[in-house]
Amino acid sequence: NDIAAARAGLLRRAPLDEDRETTSAVAAIIAEVRAGGDGALRALTLRLDRVDLAQIEIPRARWEAAAAAIPADLREALTLAAAEIRAFHQRQARNSWVDFGVEGARGQLVLALDRVGIYVPGGAAPLPSSLIHAAVPAQVAGVREIIVCSPPQAATGEPAEIVLAAAHIVGVDRLFALGGAQAIAAMAYGTESVPRVDKIAGPGNRFVIQAKRMVFGAVDIESLPGPTETLVLADGAADPRLVAADLLAQAEHVEASAILITTSAELAAAVQAEVGRQLEALPEANARAAAEAVSQRGGIIIAPDMEVAMDLANEYGPEHLCLLLADPWAYVGKVRNAGGIFLGEDSFEVLGDYVAGPSHIMPTEGTARFASPVNVDDFRKVISLVGLNRVGLNRVGPAARRIAEAEGLFAHAAAVRARLEG
Repeated sequence: NDIAAARAGLLRRAPLDEDRETTSAVAAIIAEVRAGGDGALRALTLRLDRVDLAQIEIPRARWEAAAAAIPADLREALTLAAAEIRAFHQRQARNSWVDFGVEGARGQLVLALDRVGIYVPGGAAPLPSSLIHAAVPAQVAGVREIIVCSPPQAATGEPAEIVLAAAHIVGVDRLFALGGAQAIAAMAYGTESVPRVDKIAGPGNRFVIQAKRMVFGAVDIESLPGPTETLVLADGAADPRLVAADLLAQAEHVEASAILITTSAELAAAVQAEVGRQLEALPEANARAAAEAVSQRGGIIIAPDMEVAMDLANEYGPEHLCLLLADPWAYVGKVRNAGGIFLGEDSFEVLGDYVAGPSHIMPTEGTARFASPVNVDDFRKVISLVGLNRVGLNRVGPAARRIAEAEGLFAHAAAVRARLEG
């Protein structure tokens, strides 16, 4: 009930660059890949993943075989997810434009990037959904070549079977058995086998995210997605069973955050009890991860009213903002910072993880203040067009010359003067 203390606890996040041990390790890995190419990738994979790579690139025939081997209902689910995400992003149309007038022409060329690299986590829980949620918006944007890196499994030396299947279902171009910071370095700088990309997208552990941060500038990155986080905003009408289920759905991820802000003390107590009951029903590993997340990075805040609750939510800027309210649409206009908004008990965050349509790669760590979920524009660039004629030059040229003179850039001014006087 102490809102000031709750606010301070809610906003306590550790900056990525304060993890000096990870930063040092990642810098060494990047340097090793830049110097050693494929040889370094094999050595690092053996050392870090304990896999002796027989092949860095996985042939397309293996993806096709994997797609045929997985259960039919799973294949259908992945196909449906890809279709929903494609349909959603096809509505995000932005085209090149040129405005012709008496002063000439001005406009923009909107072009897709040539080559994009996607990182797909593949540790204890391989995430084919992340491949789909990054690759499909890139395809809609018109990217010419999409490559994927995902860690090799110890038993096969290849990415997880379900990741191979997703690659085939979506139709990416190339797939590499590479994980961790070494995969990011390979895509950023290129090796004998891995082509250099223009942009890297996709989630990962702290080594992957730190690597993305460190190669930015050599390539573009879509974001630095950290551990997942969800904030449920609920009133007394919410079902505590569903609130608890939504909190635990995110809490089972490694290092996740799951927070409830409510105006109802009765709901808070009921949710706390329900979380304990539902933890007991989870498999041991999932329950352990969720319990750790709830105890270390979770919490319940009882706000005096919904206005204060919404202010706290906006300050936190969660990746996922779940409005389990009697009238959730009434509060959409009050949201300033969130990666995604999930409205009501039938539109819960897990649907967004897989099949709702928007990409599930969303801003975390409070970056929703300025960042967006992965979308088509992440894979496009804009080139400005300027085609002024003499009429336009005569109108704006004198101002350009005067500003150049004020900046002490007299060659700039002379270039304008040469036109005007000519």
